[in-house]
Amino acid sequence: MSATVLAAVGLAREAKIAARLGLTPVISGADGKLLERRLVAASAGARAVVSFGIAGALAPLLHVGDLLVVSHVVAGDEHYSCDQAWSQILRTKLPGAHSCVIAGVDRVVGHIASKQNLFRTTGAHAVDMESHIAARFARERGLPFVVLRAVSDESVRVLPPAALVPLKQSGKPHLTAILKSLLQEPDQLSELMQTGREAKAAMRSLLRCGDLVGPGLGCPYLGEFGLDMAREDKLGRPLVRQ
Repeated sequence: MSATVLAAVGLAREAKIAARLGLTPVISGADGKLLERRLVAASAGARAVVSFGIAGALAPLLHVGDLLVVSHVVAGDEHYSCDQAWSQILRTKLPGAHSCVIAGVDRVVGHIASKQNLFRTTGAHAVDMESHIAARFARERGLPFVVLRAVSDESVRVLPPAALVPLKQSGKPHLTAILKSLLQEPDQLSELMQTGREAKAAMRSLLRCGDLVGPGLGCPYLGEFGLDMAREDKLGRPLVRQ
């Protein structure tokens, strides 16, 4: 079985980008339990894990399209450190990316007050629904883990009701439910269209990572040669993994 880098994603669109970058996507469909099961099912041959996709901003300094290379993941009482060597590769290859903390949650955070409260209580700069689950999975199996995300909605952005409709298990939008929401509240159409444009901008940022970082998001743990290289920096000094 060939070595793989598992990419925990929520959306089918994120999965397509992950596959283009040489990753093995595992889709949550915004369902944490489903993601856990699918990660286990895909674990054979896995050498590393990345939480990959879009995220909501909690910190005012973050803007749509900004890339995030995460140092720590927080979720309630859970705290996870990302792999230092791999994260440093991402920061070097993506010099404009923000180094930050991300919060993992089980439900979409779509209101300004909820974002402000999460920012205040966790100190996290952004939020998603996969990172804490992927981090827990990686820790339990002793696998290197990083987070690479792109901001799709800013801290002052309120997501319209149609954008909060649960996804299908495939990670695709539930179009019938979205249409029903629009029929009930037609005034949200412009906000929904803006949400779509912002998500596309975030996806474009993720796509550019392939050209900047390379296949497998520069993971240094694919094969023994990669493992050896990951233990030293450019000056031959050892790097310590967390």
